[in-house]
Amino acid sequence: MKLWQKENTATGDMGKLVEAFTIGNDRYFDLQLAPFDVLGSIAHAKMLAAVGLISNEEAEQLVHELRNIYEEIVAGRFSIDNNFEDIHSQVEFLLTEKLGDTGKKIHAARSRNDQVLLDIKLFLRHEIEALVNEVHGLFKLLQQKSEQYKSHLLPGYTHLQLAMPSSFGLWFGAYAESLADDIITLHSAYEIVNKNPLGSAAGYGSSFPIDRAQTTELLGFGQLNHNVVYAQMGRGKTERVTAQALSNIADTLARMSMDACLYLNQNFDLISFPSELTTGSSIMPHKKNPDVFELVRSHCNRIKALPNEIMMMTTNLPSGYHRDLQLLKENLFPAFSTLKDCINMTSLMLQNISVKENILEEEKYKYLFSVEAVNELVSQGVPFREAYQRIAADIASGNFKWDKPLSHTHEGSIGNLQTGAIDQMMQDVLQRFDFNKADQAINALIEK
Repeated sequence: MKLWQKENTATGDMGKLVEAFTIGNDRYFDLQLAPFDVLGSIAHAKMLAAVGLISNEEAEQLVHELRNIYEEIVAGRFSIDNNFEDIHSQVEFLLTEKLGDTGKKIHAARSRNDQVLLDIKLFLRHEIEALVNEVHGLFKLLQQKSEQYKSHLLPGYTHLQLAMPSSFGLWFGAYAESLADDIITLHSAYEIVNKNPLGSAAGYGSSFPIDRAQTTELLGFGQLNHNVVYAQMGRGKTERVTAQALSNIADTLARMSMDACLYLNQNFDLISFPSELTTGSSIMPHKKNPDVFELVRSHCNRIKALPNEIMMMTTNLPSGYHRDLQLLKENLFPAFSTLKDCINMTSLMLQNISVKENILEEEKYKYLFSVEAVNELVSQGVPFREAYQRIAADIASGNFKWDKPLSHTHEGSIGNLQTGAIDQMMQDVLQRFDFNKADQAINALIEK
C-alpha cells in the first residue's frame, strides 16, 4: 500500500520493477525514523482537534493508538511489512486497522513531504543530542589526561621535523579545545535542525486553518520554518549542514589518530598501549599495530567526505521536493553510529595509554631547545637576528648545549595549559543547546 496509490496504479512486472527501484533501502532507514514519525503524528492529531478538523474523541483515540505503536517501536517489536512502501504507510494502516475511518483522518492537512521532513529533523535532533554527550565524554577524558601529563615533555614537530619542546599536556589539551570548537559547529547545525517544517505540506502550505505554532510547541522545536517553500528547500540543506558538523568532529579524531600511529611507531617511541588493544602480525612476532587508530582514521576520513557527497546529490535541484532527496538518508544516517563508535574506541585507547617519561633527555632531541637558547640571549639584550646567528653557528660547529629548565608561562603554553578556560569554552557552548525543552515536550507526548 502506498499513500499516493490510486485504483489505476500499475501492478504488473514493470510496476514492480519501478516500485523496487524507487523504494530501494527506504524501509530499512525508515525503521530509524519510526519513533519520530509517531511523535509527529501525535502532535498533528492534537493540533487537528484543536482547530476543529477532527473531534476531541477522535484525537484521543488516535493518540492512544499512536502511543501503543510507539511502545512497540521502543520495545523492538515493530517492523515495516513488505506490502507497505514506508513508515508513513505502515503507521496509517495500523491506525486504520484499529480505528477504521478515524485512522484515515490522520493524514488530513499534511503531505508525505512535510511528514518525512519532520521525521528527519526529529531524528537528527535526537542524534545530535546523543553525539554531544559522547563528544563531551571524550572532551573530559582529554582534559583529565592533559592535567595528568602536563609535566611530561615530548618533541614538537613542524614539517614532521623536530621543532620545539611540547608536552603531553599540550597535546591532549589541543584536541580537547578542538572538540570544543567542533561542538560550536554542531550547535549551529542543531539550530537549523530544530525548526518545525510540519504544515508546509507538499511545500506550498494548506487551505486548512492549521496551527503550526501549536505543533512547534508540542514537539519542542525552537521555532518554525516559517516559509513553506523554504521548509521543503531545507531538505538537503539540513543534512548537508549536519554532515559538515560531523565532519569537523571526524577531522579532530582522524588527526589525533594519525598522531597516535606515529607516536606508537618504534622510531618515535613516545606512547604505548596494552597488547590487547593492538594487533599482531601473522609472520612478525614483534608487531604491535595500532589498528584501532588506523580504522578510526579511515572511518573519520570517509565522514569528512560526507558533506561533499550530499552537496553533489543535491546539486542543481530546483525548489520543491525531488526523489533524489530520499537517498540522503543512506549517506547521513550511518555516519552518526560510525562517529559514536570512533569516539568510544578513541576513549578506550586513551584510557589505557602509557606515556614515556624523560623523552627529551635523549641526545637526538637536543636541538629542540635551540629556540630556548635564542630567546635567552634576546632576554639578555642581544638583538634577535644576532642571537639567531650565534645559536645557528653553535649548532653547525657541534657546540650547541642546553641544560636549563623550560620556563613557558604565557596562556596556552607548556607551563600554563589553560585547562579551566578550555573547559569554560565547552560549558558555554553546551548551555546553548536547549535539550531540556525538546526532551520535556517529547516525554509529554508519549506519557499515557
